[in-house]
Amino acid sequence: MTTAQAISGGFWRWLDHVAEAMIAIIARLAAPRTVRLVEGESGQFAIHTAASNVGQLRLEDGKIISLQPAAETALRGGRVELVLRAERFLFKPLELPSRATEFLDAVVRAQIDRLTPWSAEHVAFGCSKPADAGAGRIVVTVAATAKAVVTPYLQALAGLGVRSITISTRSPEAAPNAPAINIFEKNVAGIRDIHRTRRILLAILAAGCLIAATSVTAATIVGGNLQARQDELARRITERRAALIEARNAPGDPTTVAERALARRKNETPSSVIVLEVLSRILPDNTYVTELRIEGNKLRLTGVSLDAPALIRLLERSRNFTRATFFGPTTRAPSDPGDRFNIEANIEPIFQP
Repeated sequence: MTTAQAISGGFWRWLDHVAEAMIAIIARLAAPRTVRLVEGESGQFAIHTAASNVGQLRLEDGKIISLQPAAETALRGGRVELVLRAERFLFKPLELPSRATEFLDAVVRAQIDRLTPWSAEHVAFGCSKPADAGAGRIVVTVAATAKAVVTPYLQALAGLGVRSITISTRSPEAAPNAPAINIFEKNVAGIRDIHRTRRILLAILAAGCLIAATSVTAATIVGGNLQARQDELARRITERRAALIEARNAPGDPTTVAERALARRKNETPSSVIVLEVLSRILPDNTYVTELRIEGNKLRLTGVSLDAPALIRLLERSRNFTRATFFGPTTRAPSDPGDRFNIEANIEPIFQP
């Protein structure tokens, strides 16, 4: 067997199992009506339903001779229980160990050749419920007949469109209220339902595959279009950003001119903090500044110092100040510890103290 054949066989088996499961679920949710056909002495079958006695039918050689419309309606789609007369069966008691109850059907089938004149392939049989025989033994009654006897009934009833057929009988020695012995059971509509359900499942699978293929194709096409649009949008953004950067770097751009002017002003304007830092380093400890003004690049100092002329030399020696001079007379008050000075100097825009 090739790999393809193994895969195909497994697929069909899985599909049959799914169909059987679906049929079983549907059968549980919608149980069909039960119709009992009881064989009378004259060969007529009385038809009974849960509501009432529907009528009678007659079977001969696997064919229905007479059937009333109401009875045909009751049988169609129903679960038929066919109760045949005991004369059609061979009854044999069988004593077994009590532990054989779990495997009763297999044990009886293994001994059917000894109990009946038919082989296991050509016999339809059933057994009653086990009865306790004491000493760990049980007794069952085996009812058997040839399959050729029950086949005409199955064919005749299957033609009426019944869902399932169960053939049973009662032992002549059994009590009137004793349960019947089930001989044969066949789900007539099951095969048709499995085929129909399998076709439905195949159609569903095919539709699902088609929808999946369509979805994948559509997703591929739409995804490709979206990717192309995204790439185009990214390209346009890159071009626009490059154009904006180029425009900002142009000499005549107002923003660029303003930024450059601001940077130039920042570089050329002296920093007040640096001026204070430089003054705190170069002024001696005997000098006290009472007023400090910065006007543009001009520095004006007013204060008291023990040696005011020395301040001019200190400012000129620093690379942060040039053209230091007195812009007012130097005076000395009796209460002052030194000379009161007024010095003016140009500030050089150097950012490092």
